[in-house]
Amino acid sequence: MLVHLKKQSSKYCKTLFVSASILLMNGCSMVPGSHFVGVDDGRETATLEQDLSNVRISVIDSGLIAQLKEQSQAQTQNQKNTPVITEGYEYILGIGDVLSIGVWDHPELSLPAGMQRTAAFDGFRVKTDGTINFAYAADIPAADKTLKQFSELLVEELSKVIQKPQIDIKVVDFRSQRVYVTGEVKQPGVFPVTETPLTLIDAINQAGGLNERANWRTVNFTRDNQVQIIKLDDFYTMGDISQNRLLQHNDIIHINRIDNQKVFVLGDVSKAGSIEINRYGLSLAEALSDVGGLNESTANANGVFVLRKRANSENGVFADVYQLHAQNVVALVLADQFKLQARDIVYVTTAPIARWNRLISQLVPTILSFDKIPVIKSNSGVL
Repeated sequence: MLVHLKKQSSKYCKTLFVSASILLMNGCSMVPGSHFVGVDDGRETATLEQDLSNVRISVIDSGLIAQLKEQSQAQTQNQKNTPVITEGYEYILGIGDVLSIGVWDHPELSLPAGMQRTAAFDGFRVKTDGTINFAYAADIPAADKTLKQFSELLVEELSKVIQKPQIDIKVVDFRSQRVYVTGEVKQPGVFPVTETPLTLIDAINQAGGLNERANWRTVNFTRDNQVQIIKLDDFYTMGDISQNRLLQHNDIIHINRIDNQKVFVLGDVSKAGSIEINRYGLSLAEALSDVGGLNESTANANGVFVLRKRANSENGVFADVYQLHAQNVVALVLADQFKLQARDIVYVTTAPIARWNRLISQLVPTILSFDKIPVIKSNSGVL
């Protein structure tokens, strides 16, 4: 009887160990490079299948690199059809502008010289009602007119008292129109719109250019309470002049910080973390290099993934997943040509052998626990 009980106890322990091992290896699912999760009851599998149906998975190869370049070039080519036009630009007079007006052969109608007088101080100012007062010509409309249009009106009035008047008009102080440059520039401020066409790029240069914390990729451009995203990077790197703008009164140019221009490198790398994208861009190879590369002993070289959320969902697909097979030298060239975008997530999985080792390390506490199973003793010995 005692021998029978001993055999039954030994058989029970072996069965328990085998059952626990099978349960851990087959009944559990593992997140690569992460941890074990509980037994799949069918709902988790259904959720995973649903999640995978919402992403598009592509392998990073020469065909994909060529396709991405073609899409970028096609988009840039379409945008180049609408360049900024500055030819024929004429300044429009506004309230507060100061004009210098001279009449040939009639010095009495010109500003007196001497006494360190300035044209900006003693010039003819556009009044709040939009008119200018001049000798023999009171309340001449000036606001919302070009210098040529105002000159024609003034000549018409002076012709009533002066035979064929010849006049010379200049804007000596531009005060009616201004634009604002804010954010990460060296000298943010208010800049006047003058008789020289002022573009978005000109205004940024007048503000001293972008500082070291500026986002070189995009700029917020506001006109009439409508915000546009200007792709500054396309202007500088690809010569896309359609990204420039001819500025108008009350336009606002805001340069964002580079904080949001980051990618995240996670998984089995030497030092996981976030990396900022500078003005020259960031490739997948550079990102992996900046975090110290893959862990050679544990990382899966075929498990380098880039997760990218789409701005607009198309056919139910809201994200793209790109996989790099990094076991060959050619893959390194492809990684250098694959450009990352802001908020991309680069994830490196763990190699199968490393996952097996981690599995074993998870089983060790279970194996050791069998040593703590109470031993049944009897008068005749151990069962």
